[in-house]
Amino acid sequence: MNLLGAAIREIVSRRRLIRYLVAAVTRKAGTNTLLGNVWWILDPLLQMPLYVLLVGVIFRSGTADYPLFVFAAVLPWKWFTSSVADATTSVSTQDQLIKQVPFPKLVLPVAAVTSGIPQFAFGLIPLIGLMLLFYRDRISPFLLLIPVVAAVQLVLTLAVGVSLAAFNVFARDAGRLSGHVLRLWFFLSPGLYSTDRIEHVTTRYPGMGHFFRLNPFTILFEAYRDLIYRARRPDPTALAWLLVASGCLLAVALILFKRLEPRFAKEL
Repeated sequence: MNLLGAAIREIVSRRRLIRYLVAAVTRKAGTNTLLGNVWWILDPLLQMPLYVLLVGVIFRSGTADYPLFVFAAVLPWKWFTSSVADATTSVSTQDQLIKQVPFPKLVLPVAAVTSGIPQFAFGLIPLIGLMLLFYRDRISPFLLLIPVVAAVQLVLTLAVGVSLAAFNVFARDAGRLSGHVLRLWFFLSPGLYSTDRIEHVTTRYPGMGHFFRLNPFTILFEAYRDLIYRARRPDPTALAWLLVASGCLLAVALILFKRLEPRFAKEL
Protein backbone atom coordinates (compact mmCIF):
# COMPACT_ATOMS: atom_id res chain seq x y z
CA MET A 1 0.00 0.00 0.00
CA ASN A 2 2.97 2.33 0.60
CA LEU A 3 4.01 1.95 -3.05
CA LEU A 4 0.47 2.64 -4.25
CA GLY A 5 0.24 5.74 -2.08
CA ALA A 6 3.60 6.95 -3.36
CA ALA A 7 2.49 6.43 -6.96
CA ILE A 8 -0.72 8.39 -6.45
CA ARG A 9 1.15 11.23 -4.71
CA GLU A 10 3.64 11.41 -7.57
CA ILE A 11 0.89 11.68 -10.15
CA VAL A 12 -0.95 14.39 -8.20
CA SER A 13 2.15 16.39 -7.25
CA ARG A 14 3.57 16.25 -10.81
CA ARG A 15 0.31 17.04 -12.59
CA ARG A 16 1.81 20.21 -14.11
CA LEU A 17 4.67 18.17 -15.53
CA ILE A 18 2.18 15.66 -16.93
CA ARG A 19 0.23 18.48 -18.58
CA TYR A 20 3.46 19.81 -20.09
CA LEU A 21 4.38 16.36 -21.44
CA VAL A 22 0.88 15.88 -22.85
CA ALA A 23 1.10 19.23 -24.63
CA ALA A 24 4.54 18.32 -25.97
CA VAL A 25 3.33 14.96 -27.28
CA THR A 26 0.31 16.60 -28.90
CA ARG A 27 2.47 19.23 -30.60
CA LYS A 28 4.92 16.56 -31.76
CA ALA A 29 2.10 14.47 -33.20
CA GLY A 30 0.85 17.51 -35.05
CA THR A 31 4.20 18.51 -36.54
CA ASN A 32 5.90 15.19 -37.29
CA THR A 33 3.60 14.40 -40.21
CA LEU A 34 2.14 16.47 -43.02
CA LEU A 35 -1.43 16.10 -41.81
CA GLY A 36 -0.60 15.87 -38.09
CA ASN A 37 -3.61 15.34 -35.87
CA VAL A 38 -5.90 15.35 -38.91
CA TRP A 39 -4.94 11.65 -39.24
CA TRP A 40 -7.19 11.05 -36.25
CA ILE A 41 -10.03 12.20 -38.48
CA LEU A 42 -8.93 10.40 -41.64
CA ASP A 43 -7.67 7.10 -40.22
CA PRO A 44 -11.01 5.80 -38.84
CA LEU A 45 -12.72 6.93 -42.03
CA LEU A 46 -10.19 4.98 -44.09
CA GLN A 47 -10.50 1.85 -41.94
CA MET A 48 -14.29 1.82 -41.96
CA PRO A 49 -14.78 1.13 -45.72
CA LEU A 50 -12.28 -1.72 -45.53
CA TYR A 51 -14.20 -3.47 -42.75
CA VAL A 52 -17.54 -2.73 -44.44
CA LEU A 53 -16.27 -4.29 -47.68
CA LEU A 54 -14.77 -7.31 -45.93
CA VAL A 55 -17.59 -8.13 -43.51
CA GLY A 56 -20.64 -6.45 -44.95
CA VAL A 57 -20.09 -7.18 -48.64
CA ILE A 58 -17.77 -10.19 -48.97
CA PHE A 59 -18.91 -12.19 -45.95
CA ARG A 60 -22.42 -10.71 -45.97
CA SER A 61 -22.63 -10.78 -42.19
CA GLY A 62 -22.93 -7.09 -41.38
CA THR A 63 -25.84 -5.54 -39.49
CA ALA A 64 -28.09 -2.64 -40.46
CA ASP A 65 -26.24 0.67 -40.87
CA TYR A 66 -23.02 -1.30 -40.64
CA PRO A 67 -20.63 1.66 -41.27
CA LEU A 68 -21.84 3.37 -38.09
CA PHE A 69 -21.82 0.03 -36.24
CA VAL A 70 -18.13 -0.47 -37.11
CA PHE A 71 -17.11 3.14 -36.53
CA ALA A 72 -18.45 3.04 -32.98
CA ALA A 73 -15.87 0.33 -32.23
CA VAL A 74 -12.95 1.35 -34.47
CA LEU A 75 -12.62 4.81 -32.94
CA PRO A 76 -12.25 3.77 -29.25
CA TRP A 77 -10.06 0.84 -30.27
CA LYS A 78 -7.69 3.15 -32.16
CA TRP A 79 -7.50 5.34 -29.06
CA PHE A 80 -6.68 2.31 -26.90
CA THR A 81 -4.01 0.81 -29.16
CA SER A 82 -2.24 4.08 -29.92
CA SER A 83 -2.18 5.05 -26.23
CA VAL A 84 -0.89 1.63 -25.18
CA ALA A 85 1.80 1.71 -27.89
CA ASP A 86 2.99 5.17 -26.79
CA ALA A 87 2.97 4.19 -23.12
CA THR A 88 4.88 0.95 -23.75
CA THR A 89 7.93 2.80 -25.08
CA SER A 90 7.54 5.92 -22.92
CA VAL A 91 10.19 4.85 -20.40
CA SER A 92 12.55 2.74 -22.51
CA THR A 93 13.08 5.55 -25.05
CA GLN A 94 13.99 8.13 -22.40
CA ASP A 95 17.15 6.43 -21.15
CA GLN A 96 19.34 9.56 -21.29
CA LEU A 97 16.81 11.68 -19.43
CA ILE A 98 16.27 9.01 -16.77
CA LYS A 99 20.00 8.62 -16.15
CA GLN A 100 20.67 12.36 -15.91
CA VAL A 101 17.63 13.89 -14.21
CA PRO A 102 15.96 12.53 -11.06
CA PHE A 103 12.18 12.63 -11.45
CA PRO A 104 9.28 10.21 -10.93
CA LYS A 105 9.30 7.97 -14.00
CA LEU A 106 5.61 7.23 -13.57
CA VAL A 107 4.73 10.53 -15.22
CA LEU A 108 6.02 9.18 -18.56
CA PRO A 109 3.43 6.42 -19.19
CA VAL A 110 0.70 8.50 -17.54
CA ALA A 111 1.43 11.40 -19.88
CA ALA A 112 1.64 9.06 -22.87
CA VAL A 113 -1.81 7.65 -22.14
CA THR A 114 -3.35 11.01 -21.24
CA SER A 115 -2.11 12.55 -24.48
CA GLY A 116 -4.49 10.24 -26.31
CA ILE A 117 -7.51 12.08 -24.90
CA PRO A 118 -7.35 15.11 -27.24
CA GLN A 119 -6.60 12.76 -30.12
CA PHE A 120 -9.73 10.77 -29.29
CA ALA A 121 -11.63 14.06 -29.27
CA PHE A 122 -10.33 14.72 -32.80
CA GLY A 123 -11.70 11.31 -33.78
CA LEU A 124 -15.19 12.29 -32.64
CA ILE A 125 -15.34 14.89 -35.42
CA PRO A 126 -15.83 12.39 -38.27
CA LEU A 127 -18.26 10.43 -36.09
CA ILE A 128 -20.49 13.48 -35.63
CA GLY A 129 -20.13 14.32 -39.32
CA LEU A 130 -21.09 10.79 -40.33
CA MET A 131 -24.19 10.90 -38.13
CA LEU A 132 -25.23 14.33 -39.37
CA LEU A 133 -24.92 13.28 -43.01
CA PHE A 134 -26.31 9.74 -42.96
CA TYR A 135 -27.70 8.75 -39.56
CA ARG A 136 -29.61 11.70 -38.17
CA ASP A 137 -32.26 9.38 -36.78
CA ARG A 138 -29.65 7.95 -34.38
CA ILE A 139 -28.62 11.30 -32.92
CA SER A 140 -29.81 11.50 -29.32
CA PRO A 141 -28.91 13.16 -25.99
CA PHE A 142 -27.20 9.88 -25.03
CA LEU A 143 -24.23 10.97 -27.16
CA LEU A 144 -23.36 13.32 -24.30
CA LEU A 145 -22.51 10.25 -22.21
CA ILE A 146 -19.58 9.26 -24.46
CA PRO A 147 -17.10 10.90 -22.02
CA VAL A 148 -18.45 8.67 -19.24
CA VAL A 149 -17.66 5.48 -21.17
CA ALA A 150 -14.36 7.01 -22.29
CA ALA A 151 -13.43 7.63 -18.63
CA VAL A 152 -13.89 3.92 -17.87
CA GLN A 153 -11.75 3.06 -20.89
CA LEU A 154 -9.09 5.55 -19.74
CA VAL A 155 -8.67 3.71 -16.41
CA LEU A 156 -8.26 0.41 -18.25
CA THR A 157 -5.79 1.96 -20.69
CA LEU A 158 -3.72 3.41 -17.86
CA ALA A 159 -3.54 -0.03 -16.21
CA VAL A 160 -2.33 -1.71 -19.41
CA GLY A 161 -0.02 1.15 -20.42
CA VAL A 162 1.73 1.51 -17.05
CA SER A 163 2.29 -2.26 -16.83
CA LEU A 164 3.76 -2.55 -20.33
CA ALA A 165 5.94 0.53 -19.80
CA ALA A 166 7.61 -1.22 -16.86
CA PHE A 167 7.92 -4.59 -18.60
CA ASN A 168 9.37 -3.04 -21.76
CA VAL A 169 12.38 -1.72 -19.85
CA PHE A 170 13.47 -5.29 -19.06
CA ALA A 171 12.16 -7.04 -22.17
CA ARG A 172 12.18 -4.80 -25.25
CA ASP A 173 10.24 -7.43 -27.19
CA ALA A 174 7.21 -6.62 -25.03
CA GLY A 175 6.36 -3.75 -27.36
CA ARG A 176 6.49 -5.92 -30.47
CA LEU A 177 4.59 -8.75 -28.83
CA SER A 178 1.89 -6.42 -27.54
CA GLY A 179 1.13 -5.32 -31.11
CA HIS A 180 0.29 -8.89 -32.11
CA VAL A 181 -1.68 -9.47 -28.91
CA LEU A 182 -3.71 -6.30 -29.47
CA ARG A 183 -4.47 -7.31 -33.05
CA LEU A 184 -5.75 -10.69 -31.87
CA TRP A 185 -7.64 -9.01 -29.04
CA PHE A 186 -9.58 -6.84 -31.50
CA PHE A 187 -10.68 -9.73 -33.67
CA LEU A 188 -11.76 -11.65 -30.57
CA SER A 189 -13.80 -8.65 -29.46
CA PRO A 190 -17.20 -7.72 -30.94
CA GLY A 191 -15.78 -4.88 -33.00
CA LEU A 192 -16.70 -6.18 -36.45
CA TYR A 193 -19.62 -8.35 -35.37
CA SER A 194 -22.48 -8.20 -32.89
CA THR A 195 -22.78 -10.00 -29.56
CA ASP A 196 -25.37 -12.25 -31.20
CA ARG A 197 -22.50 -13.82 -33.12
CA ILE A 198 -20.69 -14.42 -29.84
CA GLU A 199 -23.67 -16.31 -28.44
CA HIS A 200 -23.78 -18.43 -31.57
CA VAL A 201 -20.08 -19.29 -31.27
CA THR A 202 -20.22 -20.04 -27.55
CA THR A 203 -22.97 -22.59 -28.06
CA ARG A 204 -20.53 -24.56 -30.21
CA TYR A 205 -17.41 -23.73 -28.18
CA PRO A 206 -18.48 -23.16 -24.56
CA GLY A 207 -14.92 -22.49 -23.42
CA MET A 208 -14.77 -19.29 -25.49
CA GLY A 209 -17.78 -17.95 -23.65
CA HIS A 210 -15.66 -17.25 -20.56
CA PHE A 211 -13.21 -15.18 -22.60
CA PHE A 212 -15.95 -13.11 -24.23
CA ARG A 213 -17.66 -12.47 -20.89
CA LEU A 214 -14.37 -11.41 -19.26
CA ASN A 215 -13.24 -9.33 -22.25
CA PRO A 216 -13.49 -5.67 -21.19
CA PHE A 217 -13.99 -4.55 -24.76
CA THR A 218 -17.16 -6.59 -25.00
CA ILE A 219 -18.56 -4.19 -22.40
CA LEU A 220 -16.93 -1.08 -23.86
CA PHE A 221 -17.94 -1.71 -27.47
CA GLU A 222 -21.51 -2.45 -26.41
CA ALA A 223 -21.58 0.72 -24.31
CA TYR A 224 -20.33 2.89 -27.17
CA ARG A 225 -22.79 1.28 -29.55
CA ASP A 226 -25.66 1.82 -27.13
CA LEU A 227 -24.88 5.54 -27.16
CA ILE A 228 -23.99 5.94 -30.83
CA TYR A 229 -25.69 3.16 -32.77
CA ARG A 230 -28.76 2.27 -30.67
CA ALA A 231 -29.43 5.71 -29.14
CA ARG A 232 -30.00 4.36 -25.65
CA ARG A 233 -28.35 4.27 -22.24
CA PRO A 234 -25.66 1.61 -21.78
CA ASP A 235 -25.77 -0.95 -18.99
CA PRO A 236 -24.60 0.99 -15.90
CA THR A 237 -23.96 -2.19 -13.90
CA ALA A 238 -21.58 -3.62 -16.50
CA LEU A 239 -19.71 -0.32 -16.74
CA ALA A 240 -19.50 -0.04 -12.96
CA TRP A 241 -18.03 -3.55 -12.65
CA LEU A 242 -15.53 -2.79 -15.41
CA LEU A 243 -14.54 0.45 -13.70
CA VAL A 244 -13.93 -1.38 -10.40
CA ALA A 245 -11.95 -4.15 -12.14
CA SER A 246 -9.91 -1.61 -14.13
CA GLY A 247 -9.24 0.38 -10.96
CA CYS A 248 -7.92 -2.76 -9.25
CA LEU A 249 -5.72 -3.53 -12.27
CA LEU A 250 -4.43 0.03 -12.24
CA ALA A 251 -3.55 -0.24 -8.55
CA VAL A 252 -1.58 -3.44 -9.26
CA ALA A 253 0.13 -1.75 -12.23
CA LEU A 254 1.16 1.25 -10.13
CA ILE A 255 2.60 -0.97 -7.39
CA LEU A 256 4.46 -3.04 -9.99
CA PHE A 257 5.87 0.07 -11.64
CA LYS A 258 7.07 1.57 -8.34
CA ARG A 259 8.66 -1.73 -7.34
CA LEU A 260 10.61 -1.96 -10.61
CA GLU A 261 11.41 1.74 -10.95
CA PRO A 262 14.70 1.70 -8.95
CA ARG A 263 16.14 -0.74 -11.51
CA PHE A 264 15.22 1.30 -14.60
CA ALA A 265 18.42 3.33 -14.83
CA LYS A 266 20.59 0.23 -14.54
CA GLU A 267 18.65 -1.67 -17.19
CA LEU A 268 18.57 1.26 -19.61
